[in-house]
Amino acid sequence: MNDPVRVGVIGAGAIAQVAHLPVLRKLPGADVVAICDNDVGKAQALATRFEVAETYDDIEEVLRYANVDAVVICTPNHLHEIHITAALTAGVHVLCERPLALNLAGVERVLQASDTSGKRVMVGMNHRFRSDVQAMRGFMAGGDIGALQAVRGGWYTFQPSRQMLGWRLRREEAGGGAILDLGLPLVDLGLWLAGWPAARRVAAHLTRQGKDGVEDMGTALIVCENGVSITVDVSWRHLGEGERFWFDIVGTKGSAAIQPLRVFREQHGTAVDVTPTGATGRETPFIQSYRAEWMYFLAVIKGDVNAPPPRDQLALQRVIDAIYQSADEGREVVL
Repeated sequence: MNDPVRVGVIGAGAIAQVAHLPVLRKLPGADVVAICDNDVGKAQALATRFEVAETYDDIEEVLRYANVDAVVICTPNHLHEIHITAALTAGVHVLCERPLALNLAGVERVLQASDTSGKRVMVGMNHRFRSDVQAMRGFMAGGDIGALQAVRGGWYTFQPSRQMLGWRLRREEAGGGAILDLGLPLVDLGLWLAGWPAARRVAAHLTRQGKDGVEDMGTALIVCENGVSITVDVSWRHLGEGERFWFDIVGTKGSAAIQPLRVFREQHGTAVDVTPTGATGRETPFIQSYRAEWMYFLAVIKGDVNAPPPRDQLALQRVIDAIYQSADEGREVVL
């Protein structure tokens, strides 16, 4: 496949506007040919801005008329599974914003649809593709920090409810709040870097707005069978100078953190900074990660990379389900 991959963008919300379309516009090998949103006026405005020829208000029309090779799903969480399945059934590859589905059975159905169709599905875990995360992974692989013992991550943002889309505040449509939005990618990153050890114990506490609402703050502890522990602390209600994000790993010989990348090793009883030096890119980590994610996805669907199906999302979903179960029941959940 030497021709550009024809891409349809499904959903014209924030993540399409600030991440996917700006990256795709400059990416060799990809050509955005359609934007779809049930608010066709929004789709048309975005198409004009990014010079995209066609707009639709229904994914079925995109799949029928736009002759796409792949779609990126940027719709509300509760629509992910049905939109992925529709695209795969139509013989189209799929990159979907997290999560793949709202529950374990839904993730299983997505994976089965991919197997049946012979088309690829990939979940948008962009943090895996950050250059600082890749450097951290390299230090781990080289044994520089020793055996992994713990992962500590957190993400605080300020998102007033009045500015949030209604579906994000309804659990039956969103699937969850701050834990699903901010915590899920941190848990994924921790388990991925740890090599996907099986989670054995999960304990969590969430702060919710109303009985049927979603959590705006949450903390979770995951303990794995090999002794690695993962802690995440997230909030949509951070009142401070700006957004806070951290992700640290601790090993038997050293530690590492990102944003910015810092690596320390114990040498002769002293903590020594072994962070690599060099010029940093002009792109933000956010945009750089999405560009790298798209380059990888294009390589996968062209057959240049033999990537496994995302069955790791089953393990991730079990942990996310356990976090909500622990919070709902007020107890530790043993898996």
